[in-house]
Amino acid sequence: MEHPLSIYNTLTRRKEQFIPLHEPHVGMYVCGPTVYGDAHLGHARPAITFDLLFRYLSHLGYKVRYVRNITDVGHLEHDADDGEDKIAKKARLEQLEPMEVVQYYLNRYHHAMEALNVLPPSIEPHASGHIIEQIELVKKILENGYAYESEGSVYFDVEKYNKEHRYGILSGRNIDDMLNTTRALDGQDEKRNPIDFALWKCAQPEHIMRWPSPWSDGFPGWHCECTAMGEKYLGEHFDIHGGGMDLIFPHHECEIAQAVASQGDDMVHYWMHNNMITINGQKMGKSLGNFITLDEFFTGNNKTLSQAYSPMTIRFFILQAHYRSTVDFSNDALQAAEKGLERLMDAYKSLMKLKASESSSVDVKDLRQKCFDAMNDDLNSPIVIAHLFDASRAINSVKDGKATISAEDLKELQEVFHLFIFDILGMKDEATSAGGSNYEAFGKAIDLLLSIRQQAKTNKDWATSDKIRNELTAFGFEIKDTKDGAEWKLSK
Repeated sequence: MEHPLSIYNTLTRRKEQFIPLHEPHVGMYVCGPTVYGDAHLGHARPAITFDLLFRYLSHLGYKVRYVRNITDVGHLEHDADDGEDKIAKKARLEQLEPMEVVQYYLNRYHHAMEALNVLPPSIEPHASGHIIEQIELVKKILENGYAYESEGSVYFDVEKYNKEHRYGILSGRNIDDMLNTTRALDGQDEKRNPIDFALWKCAQPEHIMRWPSPWSDGFPGWHCECTAMGEKYLGEHFDIHGGGMDLIFPHHECEIAQAVASQGDDMVHYWMHNNMITINGQKMGKSLGNFITLDEFFTGNNKTLSQAYSPMTIRFFILQAHYRSTVDFSNDALQAAEKGLERLMDAYKSLMKLKASESSSVDVKDLRQKCFDAMNDDLNSPIVIAHLFDASRAINSVKDGKATISAEDLKELQEVFHLFIFDILGMKDEATSAGGSNYEAFGKAIDLLLSIRQQAKTNKDWATSDKIRNELTAFGFEIKDTKDGAEWKLSK
């Protein structure tokens, strides 16, 4: 299968034509959340970015095995190798079992992803469920001479690895600079070099998450899980590894080193990274204390927010920017996204009601190809949205009687709008989807009332006509008279 899709490969720092090695199958691994707190806007961006890629590759005809991991052990409080396990700390503070913490926040994460219309991955493995695979990975790296044991822990020997390969190939970092600038942390004198990273950590007596290993009762280092689970579910070589750009160093850099040290070469052919969401120019995240949870966005229950924002407004806000660009949060930006999404959805609803003419005075024949060209150019979703807005103007011209559209062009336009808005960009009509069949019956009832009002106007029964309009307006509907009758929508 051949196609013109090009993606930006972080490893080579250029756009490359993406042709999977295992056609027509694609293996895709994305770093998922560490589940010790509610998902925030920063979690939404990689989820939506790689959902877009998942949807598009699937549309192109590829069978995609999409693996998104859950980190539930080994992610420590201070850095990758030091401090208390984040989930264990949460469990201790709340007097819960660690897996209770994991399950609680994982359920909430799934609920938020469902609200954002993010498709579930093919496989969602947990780090704690793959301890054996991580131990085997550590054994291979030790056998190949790129790691050493120290006081029950096992560390990756970065300096030795760098002599035969290159550590820093993904991030562009120089090991000599790192050796000169990295200070030894208290309690880490068991490392030969401060830049060495843990493959296995000996658990201290108070550490409640621990497993037996050949070296000690302990737990795997944070970086091991993705290498071990990627190999298990996607093989020694797979197509795409993704995540936020904050994972490039050290996490993904360490993954490359682990793969090369264990099997001789890197597992991944294309590394993709989405950029950050910022607030006042600063990265939004738990560690900085400036994050806003998705639930707070949906309810408006945060002092930073001037209102609640629907899940589709959040999704549209993220897709309006290219995934490799920074997005700065503000209420103004979200309100603009809300209005833009409303205009686009109104255009789609109008499109589905248009009546065809014998000929077209609007040109829509190139829209499909323009949208595909944008998607094929490194998933350029903002350009796709711009093309759809351009087409919306043509829809409104036909609706207002200023232009005509043939049956053939109308069908094409309806198909393209549905394909890109719903199937590929992953938007949904929140009012319709929330109400399901009840909403459909509700809509038909409103249409019936408006048809009765239209008949009253025809009969010059202005009292009945005005009563229906005024009552619907009082109930929270916006009524707009058109040349063909009237349109309605719920007020915000």
